[in-house]
Amino acid sequence: MKRPNRLTLFIFGAMLLGIFTGWLVSNAYRTTSPATIKIFSDNISLLTDMFLLLIKMIIAPLVFSTLVVGVAKLGDLKAVGRIGGKTMLWFVSASLISLFLGMVLVNVLKPGLSLSLPLPPVNADAGVAHESISLKVFLHHLIPHSIIDAMATNEILQIVVFALFFGVGAAAIGEKAAPVIHLLDSVAHIMLKVTGYVMHFAPLAVFGALASVIATQGLSVLYVYLKFIAQFYLGLALLWLVLTVAGGLVLRGAIFPLLKRMAGPVIMAFSTASSEAAYPGTMEQLEAFGCDKKIVSFVLPLGYSFNLDGSMMYMTFASLFIAQAYGIPLTLDRQVTMLLVLMLTSKGIAGVPRASLVVIAGTLPMFHIPEGGLILLLAIDHLLDMGRSATNVVGNAIAAAVVSKWEGLLRPLPASTYNNGIEQR
Repeated sequence: MKRPNRLTLFIFGAMLLGIFTGWLVSNAYRTTSPATIKIFSDNISLLTDMFLLLIKMIIAPLVFSTLVVGVAKLGDLKAVGRIGGKTMLWFVSASLISLFLGMVLVNVLKPGLSLSLPLPPVNADAGVAHESISLKVFLHHLIPHSIIDAMATNEILQIVVFALFFGVGAAAIGEKAAPVIHLLDSVAHIMLKVTGYVMHFAPLAVFGALASVIATQGLSVLYVYLKFIAQFYLGLALLWLVLTVAGGLVLRGAIFPLLKRMAGPVIMAFSTASSEAAYPGTMEQLEAFGCDKKIVSFVLPLGYSFNLDGSMMYMTFASLFIAQAYGIPLTLDRQVTMLLVLMLTSKGIAGVPRASLVVIAGTLPMFHIPEGGLILLLAIDHLLDMGRSATNVVGNAIAAAVVSKWEGLLRPLPASTYNNGIEQR
Protein backbone atom coordinates (compact mmCIF):
# COMPACT_ATOMS: atom_id res chain seq x y z
CA MET A 1 0.00 0.00 0.00
CA LYS A 2 1.42 3.39 -0.98
CA ARG A 3 2.54 5.65 1.88
CA PRO A 4 0.25 8.69 2.18
CA ASN A 5 1.67 11.95 0.94
CA ARG A 6 3.40 13.68 3.85
CA LEU A 7 2.42 17.21 2.89
CA THR A 8 -1.26 16.24 2.75
CA LEU A 9 -1.01 14.72 6.23
CA PHE A 10 0.73 17.82 7.54
CA ILE A 11 -2.08 19.97 6.11
CA PHE A 12 -4.74 17.84 7.80
CA GLY A 13 -2.82 18.10 11.06
CA ALA A 14 -2.49 21.86 10.65
CA MET A 15 -6.26 22.17 10.10
CA LEU A 16 -7.02 20.37 13.36
CA LEU A 17 -4.33 22.25 15.29
CA GLY A 18 -5.55 25.59 13.89
CA ILE A 19 -9.15 24.91 14.94
CA PHE A 20 -8.02 23.81 18.42
CA THR A 21 -5.72 26.82 18.86
CA GLY A 22 -8.39 29.27 17.70
CA TRP A 23 -10.90 27.69 20.09
CA LEU A 24 -8.49 27.99 23.03
CA VAL A 25 -7.81 31.67 22.31
CA SER A 26 -11.50 32.42 21.78
CA ASN A 27 -12.51 30.74 25.04
CA ALA A 28 -9.71 32.39 27.03
CA TYR A 29 -10.25 35.98 25.92
CA ARG A 30 -13.80 36.25 24.52
CA THR A 31 -15.19 38.00 27.56
CA THR A 32 -12.07 39.35 29.26
CA SER A 33 -10.02 40.83 26.41
CA PRO A 34 -11.50 40.96 22.89
CA ALA A 35 -8.59 43.21 21.86
CA THR A 36 -6.18 40.35 22.58
CA ILE A 37 -8.13 38.12 20.22
CA LYS A 38 -7.88 40.72 17.48
CA ILE A 39 -4.12 41.06 18.00
CA PHE A 40 -3.72 37.28 17.93
CA SER A 41 -5.87 36.99 14.81
CA ASP A 42 -4.00 39.73 12.98
CA ASN A 43 -0.62 38.21 13.83
CA ILE A 44 -1.43 34.56 13.20
CA SER A 45 -3.07 35.36 9.87
CA LEU A 46 0.30 36.70 8.69
CA LEU A 47 1.26 33.05 8.11
CA THR A 48 -1.58 32.75 5.60
CA ASP A 49 -0.84 36.13 4.06
CA MET A 50 2.79 35.14 3.55
CA PHE A 51 1.85 31.93 1.79
CA LEU A 52 -0.75 33.56 -0.45
CA LEU A 53 1.74 36.29 -1.39
CA LEU A 54 4.24 33.60 -2.35
CA ILE A 55 1.56 31.94 -4.48
CA LYS A 56 0.70 35.26 -6.14
CA MET A 57 4.41 35.69 -6.83
CA ILE A 58 4.32 32.48 -8.87
CA ILE A 59 0.98 32.80 -10.68
CA ALA A 60 1.75 35.50 -13.27
CA PRO A 61 5.00 34.05 -14.69
CA LEU A 62 3.59 30.53 -14.52
CA VAL A 63 0.36 31.41 -16.36
CA PHE A 64 2.16 33.50 -18.98
CA SER A 65 4.93 31.02 -19.75
CA THR A 66 2.76 27.89 -19.84
CA LEU A 67 -0.03 29.53 -21.88
CA VAL A 68 2.35 31.02 -24.48
CA VAL A 69 4.13 27.70 -24.89
CA GLY A 70 0.82 25.85 -25.09
CA VAL A 71 -0.67 28.17 -27.72
CA ALA A 72 2.55 28.25 -29.77
CA LYS A 73 2.65 24.46 -29.83
CA LEU A 74 -0.99 24.25 -30.92
CA GLY A 75 0.34 25.47 -34.24
CA ASP A 76 -2.10 27.99 -35.69
CA LEU A 77 -5.00 30.33 -35.05
CA LYS A 78 -7.50 27.75 -36.31
CA ALA A 79 -6.48 25.26 -33.61
CA VAL A 80 -6.64 27.97 -30.94
CA GLY A 81 -10.14 28.95 -32.10
CA ARG A 82 -11.35 25.34 -32.16
CA ILE A 83 -10.05 24.51 -28.68
CA GLY A 84 -11.17 27.88 -27.35
CA GLY A 85 -14.68 27.31 -28.67
CA LYS A 86 -14.92 23.89 -27.00
CA THR A 87 -13.54 25.32 -23.78
CA MET A 88 -16.01 28.21 -23.65
CA LEU A 89 -18.90 25.88 -24.50
CA TRP A 90 -18.09 23.81 -21.41
CA PHE A 91 -17.50 26.90 -19.26
CA VAL A 92 -20.77 28.59 -20.16
CA SER A 93 -22.74 25.37 -19.69
CA ALA A 94 -21.14 24.66 -16.30
CA SER A 95 -21.70 28.25 -15.14
CA LEU A 96 -25.37 28.22 -16.09
CA ILE A 97 -25.89 24.86 -14.37
CA SER A 98 -24.16 26.15 -11.21
CA LEU A 99 -26.26 29.32 -11.10
CA PHE A 100 -29.48 27.40 -11.83
CA LEU A 101 -28.74 24.83 -9.12
CA GLY A 102 -28.24 27.62 -6.57
CA MET A 103 -31.56 29.15 -7.61
CA VAL A 104 -33.44 25.85 -7.31
CA LEU A 105 -31.98 25.00 -3.90
CA VAL A 106 -32.89 28.36 -2.36
CA ASN A 107 -36.46 28.02 -3.62
CA VAL A 108 -36.73 24.49 -2.24
CA LEU A 109 -34.87 24.88 1.08
CA LYS A 110 -35.86 28.53 1.75
CA PRO A 111 -32.92 29.27 4.10
CA GLY A 112 -33.82 32.98 4.40
CA LEU A 113 -37.26 32.24 5.89
CA SER A 114 -35.84 30.25 8.83
CA LEU A 115 -33.25 32.86 9.79
CA SER A 116 -33.30 33.60 13.53
CA LEU A 117 -30.95 36.62 13.43
CA PRO A 118 -31.95 40.31 13.57
CA LEU A 119 -31.91 41.84 10.10
CA PRO A 120 -29.49 44.71 9.40
CA PRO A 121 -31.05 48.04 8.35
CA VAL A 122 -31.83 48.11 4.65
CA ASN A 123 -29.42 51.01 4.14
CA ALA A 124 -26.57 49.51 6.18
CA ASP A 125 -23.11 49.54 4.64
CA ALA A 126 -21.83 45.98 4.19
CA GLY A 127 -18.25 47.18 3.76
CA VAL A 128 -17.89 45.36 0.44
CA ALA A 129 -16.19 47.29 -2.34
CA HIS A 130 -18.46 48.18 -5.24
CA GLU A 131 -17.58 47.43 -8.83
CA SER A 132 -19.86 49.11 -11.35
CA ILE A 133 -21.41 46.68 -13.79
CA SER A 134 -20.91 47.74 -17.39
CA LEU A 135 -19.32 46.72 -20.67
CA LYS A 136 -16.64 49.35 -20.06
CA VAL A 137 -15.63 47.74 -16.75
CA PHE A 138 -15.51 44.33 -18.40
CA LEU A 139 -13.25 45.58 -21.18
CA HIS A 140 -10.93 47.22 -18.66
CA HIS A 141 -10.60 43.88 -16.89
CA LEU A 142 -10.18 42.06 -20.19
CA ILE A 143 -7.60 44.08 -22.15
CA PRO A 144 -4.37 45.16 -20.42
CA HIS A 145 -3.11 48.67 -20.95
CA SER A 146 0.25 47.27 -19.82
CA ILE A 147 1.24 43.64 -19.47
CA ILE A 148 3.71 44.67 -16.75
CA ASP A 149 0.89 46.24 -14.75
CA ALA A 150 -1.33 43.18 -15.33
CA MET A 151 1.40 40.91 -13.97
CA ALA A 152 2.09 43.23 -11.05
CA THR A 153 -1.58 43.17 -10.01
CA ASN A 154 -2.19 39.50 -10.96
CA GLU A 155 -5.00 40.34 -13.39
CA ILE A 156 -5.19 36.78 -14.69
CA LEU A 157 -7.69 37.54 -17.46
CA GLN A 158 -5.47 40.29 -18.86
CA ILE A 159 -2.41 38.04 -18.72
CA VAL A 160 -4.38 35.37 -20.57
CA VAL A 161 -5.36 37.81 -23.34
CA PHE A 162 -1.78 39.00 -23.85
CA ALA A 163 -0.41 35.45 -23.71
CA LEU A 164 -2.93 34.33 -26.36
CA PHE A 165 -1.81 37.10 -28.73
CA PHE A 166 1.86 36.43 -27.94
CA GLY A 167 1.48 32.68 -28.47
CA VAL A 168 -0.40 33.06 -31.76
CA GLY A 169 2.22 35.53 -32.97
CA ALA A 170 5.01 33.13 -32.02
CA ALA A 171 3.29 30.29 -33.88
CA ALA A 172 2.87 32.51 -36.95
CA ILE A 173 6.59 33.27 -37.37
CA GLY A 174 7.62 29.64 -36.88
CA GLU A 175 11.29 28.84 -36.37
CA LYS A 176 12.26 32.42 -35.55
CA ALA A 177 10.27 32.15 -32.34
CA ALA A 178 11.77 28.79 -31.34
CA PRO A 179 14.42 30.28 -28.96
CA VAL A 180 11.77 32.36 -27.17
CA ILE A 181 9.42 29.40 -26.80
CA HIS A 182 12.28 27.25 -25.52
CA LEU A 183 13.16 29.96 -22.98
CA LEU A 184 9.55 30.26 -21.76
CA ASP A 185 9.30 26.46 -21.53
CA SER A 186 12.35 26.55 -19.25
CA VAL A 187 10.75 29.37 -17.23
CA ALA A 188 7.62 27.26 -16.75
CA HIS A 189 9.66 24.32 -15.44
CA ILE A 190 11.60 26.61 -13.11
CA MET A 191 8.36 28.09 -11.76
CA LEU A 192 6.98 24.60 -11.10
CA LYS A 193 10.15 23.81 -9.16
CA VAL A 194 9.73 27.04 -7.17
CA THR A 195 6.13 25.96 -6.53
CA GLY A 196 7.44 22.82 -4.85
CA TYR A 197 9.47 24.96 -2.47
CA VAL A 198 6.55 27.30 -1.73
CA MET A 199 4.20 24.41 -0.96
CA HIS A 200 6.30 23.49 2.07
CA PHE A 201 4.81 26.57 3.75
CA ALA A 202 1.24 25.35 3.14
CA PRO A 203 0.66 23.74 6.59
CA LEU A 204 1.64 27.01 8.29
CA ALA A 205 -0.82 28.90 6.07
CA VAL A 206 -3.63 26.46 6.86
CA PHE A 207 -2.91 26.67 10.59
CA GLY A 208 -2.92 30.48 10.49
CA ALA A 209 -6.13 30.74 8.48
CA LEU A 210 -8.21 28.46 10.68
CA ALA A 211 -6.75 29.68 13.99
CA SER A 212 -7.56 33.26 12.97
CA VAL A 213 -11.14 32.69 11.88
CA ILE A 214 -12.07 30.44 14.84
CA ALA A 215 -10.45 32.81 17.34
CA THR A 216 -12.34 35.78 15.89
CA GLN A 217 -15.71 34.17 15.25
CA GLY A 218 -15.60 31.34 17.76
CA LEU A 219 -17.09 27.91 17.26
CA SER A 220 -20.45 29.42 18.20
CA VAL A 221 -20.70 30.97 14.74
CA LEU A 222 -21.09 27.44 13.41
CA TYR A 223 -24.14 26.86 15.63
CA VAL A 224 -25.88 30.11 14.71
CA TYR A 225 -25.47 29.57 10.98
CA LEU A 226 -25.38 25.78 11.05
CA LYS A 227 -28.52 25.32 8.96
CA PHE A 228 -27.44 27.79 6.28
CA ILE A 229 -23.90 26.34 6.11
CA ALA A 230 -25.29 22.80 5.89
CA GLN A 231 -27.68 23.77 3.10
CA PHE A 232 -24.95 25.53 1.12
CA TYR A 233 -22.57 22.59 1.43
CA LEU A 234 -25.41 20.28 0.40
CA GLY A 235 -25.67 22.43 -2.72
CA LEU A 236 -21.93 22.12 -3.33
CA ALA A 237 -22.17 18.34 -2.91
CA LEU A 238 -24.96 18.22 -5.51
CA LEU A 239 -22.88 20.43 -7.81
CA TRP A 240 -19.92 18.05 -7.45
CA LEU A 241 -22.26 15.20 -8.36
CA VAL A 242 -23.55 17.04 -11.44
CA LEU A 243 -20.01 17.93 -12.56
CA THR A 244 -18.85 14.35 -11.98
CA VAL A 245 -21.73 12.91 -14.00
CA ALA A 246 -21.23 15.44 -16.80
CA GLY A 247 -17.50 14.77 -16.85
CA GLY A 248 -18.11 11.03 -16.68
CA LEU A 249 -20.24 11.17 -19.84
CA VAL A 250 -17.12 12.30 -21.68
CA LEU A 251 -14.30 10.73 -19.65
CA ARG A 252 -16.10 7.47 -18.80
CA GLY A 253 -14.25 5.51 -16.10
CA ALA A 254 -11.35 7.97 -16.04
CA ILE A 255 -13.40 10.50 -14.05
CA PHE A 256 -12.74 8.73 -10.73
CA PRO A 257 -8.94 8.49 -11.07
CA LEU A 258 -9.02 12.18 -12.03
CA LEU A 259 -10.92 13.13 -8.87
CA LYS A 260 -8.55 11.04 -6.75
CA ARG A 261 -5.59 12.85 -8.23
CA MET A 262 -7.19 16.19 -7.46
CA ALA A 263 -7.49 15.43 -3.72
CA GLY A 264 -4.31 17.35 -2.86
CA PRO A 265 -5.17 20.58 -4.75
CA VAL A 266 -8.76 20.43 -3.47
CA ILE A 267 -7.56 20.16 0.14
CA MET A 268 -5.19 23.06 -0.47
CA ALA A 269 -7.98 25.25 -1.92
CA PHE A 270 -10.39 24.30 0.87
CA SER A 271 -8.02 24.87 3.78
CA THR A 272 -6.69 28.22 2.51
CA ALA A 273 -10.02 29.39 0.96
CA SER A 274 -8.04 30.26 -2.18
CA SER A 275 -8.34 28.74 -5.66
CA GLU A 276 -5.06 30.43 -6.59
CA ALA A 277 -3.22 28.47 -3.90
CA ALA A 278 -4.17 25.26 -5.71
CA TYR A 279 -3.37 26.45 -9.24
CA PRO A 280 0.19 25.05 -9.53
CA GLY A 281 -0.78 21.74 -7.96
CA THR A 282 -3.85 21.45 -10.19
CA MET A 283 -1.73 21.98 -13.30
CA GLU A 284 0.81 19.43 -12.14
CA GLN A 285 -1.77 16.78 -11.28
CA LEU A 286 -3.67 17.21 -14.56
CA GLU A 287 -0.50 16.63 -16.55
CA ALA A 288 0.37 13.65 -14.35
CA PHE A 289 -3.14 12.28 -14.95
CA GLY A 290 -2.53 12.28 -18.70
CA CYS A 291 -4.05 15.56 -19.92
CA ASP A 292 -2.17 17.16 -22.76
CA LYS A 293 0.17 19.86 -21.46
CA LYS A 294 -0.87 22.29 -24.19
CA ILE A 295 -4.55 21.87 -23.32
CA VAL A 296 -3.94 22.28 -19.58
CA SER A 297 -1.87 25.41 -20.17
CA PHE A 298 -4.69 26.82 -22.30
CA VAL A 299 -7.82 25.77 -20.40
CA LEU A 300 -6.76 26.24 -16.77
CA PRO A 301 -5.92 29.98 -16.91
CA LEU A 302 -9.19 30.64 -18.76
CA GLY A 303 -11.03 28.62 -16.15
CA TYR A 304 -9.80 30.87 -13.36
CA SER A 305 -11.60 33.76 -15.04
CA PHE A 306 -14.62 32.08 -16.64
CA ASN A 307 -15.34 28.82 -14.84
CA LEU A 308 -15.59 29.32 -11.07
CA ASP A 309 -18.47 26.90 -10.52
CA GLY A 310 -18.58 27.08 -6.73
CA SER A 311 -18.59 30.87 -6.76
CA MET A 312 -21.33 30.88 -9.40
CA MET A 313 -23.65 28.73 -7.32
CA TYR A 314 -23.01 30.89 -4.27
CA MET A 315 -24.04 34.06 -6.12
CA THR A 316 -27.62 32.97 -6.75
CA PHE A 317 -27.81 31.12 -3.42
CA ALA A 318 -26.72 34.17 -1.42
CA SER A 319 -28.67 36.75 -3.45
CA LEU A 320 -31.98 34.91 -3.15
CA PHE A 321 -31.27 34.08 0.51
CA ILE A 322 -31.02 37.81 1.28
CA ALA A 323 -34.26 38.49 -0.62
CA GLN A 324 -36.02 35.79 1.41
CA ALA A 325 -34.62 37.14 4.69
CA TYR A 326 -36.15 40.56 3.98
CA GLY A 327 -39.41 39.04 2.74
CA ILE A 328 -38.98 40.33 -0.80
CA PRO A 329 -40.83 38.06 -3.27
CA LEU A 330 -39.17 37.47 -6.61
CA THR A 331 -41.14 35.93 -9.47
CA LEU A 332 -39.57 33.18 -11.52
CA ASP A 333 -38.90 35.47 -14.46
CA ARG A 334 -37.07 37.96 -12.20
CA GLN A 335 -35.02 35.16 -10.69
CA VAL A 336 -34.03 33.96 -14.17
CA THR A 337 -33.15 37.55 -15.08
CA MET A 338 -30.96 37.75 -11.97
CA LEU A 339 -29.29 34.49 -12.96
CA LEU A 340 -28.43 35.87 -16.40
CA VAL A 341 -27.18 39.17 -14.94
CA LEU A 342 -24.91 37.28 -12.53
CA MET A 343 -23.69 35.12 -15.41
CA LEU A 344 -22.56 38.16 -17.37
CA THR A 345 -21.30 40.44 -14.61
CA SER A 346 -19.23 37.76 -12.90
CA LYS A 347 -16.95 37.65 -15.95
CA GLY A 348 -15.93 41.26 -15.51
CA ILE A 349 -14.33 41.15 -12.07
CA ALA A 350 -11.45 38.68 -12.49
CA GLY A 351 -8.75 39.50 -9.97
CA VAL A 352 -11.05 41.48 -7.64
CA PRO A 353 -10.68 40.38 -3.97
CA ARG A 354 -13.79 38.64 -2.58
CA ALA A 355 -15.14 38.67 -6.11
CA SER A 356 -18.37 36.80 -5.27
CA LEU A 357 -19.41 39.38 -2.69
CA VAL A 358 -18.48 42.23 -5.03
CA VAL A 359 -20.70 40.83 -7.79
CA ILE A 360 -23.58 40.24 -5.36
CA ALA A 361 -23.23 43.77 -3.94
CA GLY A 362 -23.46 45.18 -7.45
CA THR A 363 -26.44 43.03 -8.43
CA LEU A 364 -28.74 43.37 -5.40
CA PRO A 365 -29.71 47.04 -6.00
CA MET A 366 -30.82 46.17 -9.55
CA PHE A 367 -33.56 44.01 -8.02
CA HIS A 368 -34.35 46.34 -5.08
CA ILE A 369 -32.83 43.96 -2.53
CA PRO A 370 -31.09 45.66 0.43
CA GLU A 371 -27.32 45.46 0.07
CA GLY A 372 -27.10 45.56 3.87
CA GLY A 373 -28.20 41.92 3.82
CA LEU A 374 -24.64 41.00 2.93
CA ILE A 375 -23.78 41.70 6.57
CA LEU A 376 -25.67 38.50 7.43
CA LEU A 377 -23.10 36.49 5.46
CA LEU A 378 -19.85 38.27 6.30
CA ALA A 379 -19.38 36.35 9.56
CA ILE A 380 -19.30 33.02 7.76
CA ASP A 381 -17.96 34.10 4.38
CA HIS A 382 -14.57 32.51 5.03
CA LEU A 383 -16.20 29.17 5.89
CA LEU A 384 -18.31 29.35 2.74
CA ASP A 385 -15.34 30.46 0.64
CA MET A 386 -13.49 27.29 1.62
CA GLY A 387 -16.15 25.19 -0.10
CA ARG A 388 -16.44 27.56 -3.07
CA SER A 389 -12.69 27.45 -3.68
CA ALA A 390 -12.50 23.66 -3.52
CA THR A 391 -15.43 23.39 -5.96
CA ASN A 392 -13.77 25.83 -8.37
CA VAL A 393 -10.72 23.56 -8.50
CA VAL A 394 -12.83 20.48 -9.22
CA GLY A 395 -14.76 22.26 -11.98
CA ASN A 396 -11.63 23.50 -13.74
CA ALA A 397 -9.89 20.13 -13.47
CA ILE A 398 -12.84 18.33 -15.07
CA ALA A 399 -13.03 21.01 -17.78
CA ALA A 400 -9.35 20.57 -18.71
CA ALA A 401 -9.70 16.79 -18.85
CA VAL A 402 -12.90 16.99 -20.94
CA VAL A 403 -11.35 19.34 -23.51
CA SER A 404 -8.27 17.07 -23.70
CA LYS A 405 -10.59 14.14 -24.37
CA TRP A 406 -12.53 16.05 -27.03
CA GLU A 407 -9.25 16.84 -28.77
CA GLY A 408 -8.17 13.20 -28.62
CA LEU A 409 -5.19 14.14 -26.45
CA LEU A 410 -6.08 12.47 -23.15
CA ARG A 411 -3.72 9.67 -22.17
CA PRO A 412 -4.70 8.55 -18.64
CA LEU A 413 -1.82 6.88 -16.84
CA PRO A 414 -2.15 3.46 -15.15
CA ALA A 415 -3.64 3.48 -11.68
CA SER A 416 -0.35 2.17 -10.26
CA THR A 417 1.24 5.56 -10.95
CA TYR A 418 -1.36 7.36 -8.85
CA ASN A 419 -0.19 10.02 -6.40
CA ASN A 420 -2.89 12.18 -4.89
CA GLY A 421 -0.56 14.62 -3.22
CA ILE A 422 0.05 18.25 -3.82
CA GLU A 423 3.66 17.60 -4.70
CA GLN A 424 5.18 15.02 -7.03
CA ARG A 425 7.83 13.08 -5.16
